[in-house]
Amino acid sequence: MSARVGVVTFPGTLDDQDAARALRLAGAEVVPLWHAERDLKGVDAVFLPGGFSYGDYLRCGAIARFAPIMEELIPAAKSGLPVLGTCNGFQILCEAHLLPGALTRNQNLHYICRDQRIRVENTRTAWTCDFEPGQELLLPIKHGEGRYVADEETLAELEREGRVVFRYAGGNPNGSLNDIAGITNEAGNIVGLMPHPEHAVEELTGAPSVDGRGFFTSILKRLVNA
Repeated sequence: MSARVGVVTFPGTLDDQDAARALRLAGAEVVPLWHAERDLKGVDAVFLPGGFSYGDYLRCGAIARFAPIMEELIPAAKSGLPVLGTCNGFQILCEAHLLPGALTRNQNLHYICRDQRIRVENTRTAWTCDFEPGQELLLPIKHGEGRYVADEETLAELEREGRVVFRYAGGNPNGSLNDIAGITNEAGNIVGLMPHPEHAVEELTGAPSVDGRGFFTSILKRLVNA
């Protein structure tokens, strides 16, 4: 029986279908989750995909954090449910205080859309166990508010505990502190990153690589062995 992974759609979500396809290619059963419902439908993991939830009003992810589905997701994630947030999904995780810090305007104040190399720093999470430490991935980025910031104490804690999961390699595209591209919580079940692994799983679509597959094979491996 395949693992059941929920993909959440908010008003303004763009990448839910890409996320669903990437998960299906890895062998998961995809369960659509609607923002207005208070039901996770018994899924084994959740993917918060990218886009512009609620039009990015107030701040990116600030309104999505209060969606009915989040009333169920937040306590479930705190109890160990694996959750991946990419781009806007990462912003939502920070707004929901499931991950520390915040994503702010890119340092050059321009929207960035390009292929970006990142380095894997932590392979102990539910979403990175199929990678090798130090492995470099080529993934698309597309964001205007992707600069990761946090206070000095939080940054020191993330570094000390090995919770920086990805760093930008070959140049920092947005001014993120410590070149941070993605982080995890203390338990390693929640991961957020700005790049889009769901857009790098099929050569047929012109993806820069298929490096994104490792995220989805990782979670399936973790769920099978749980």
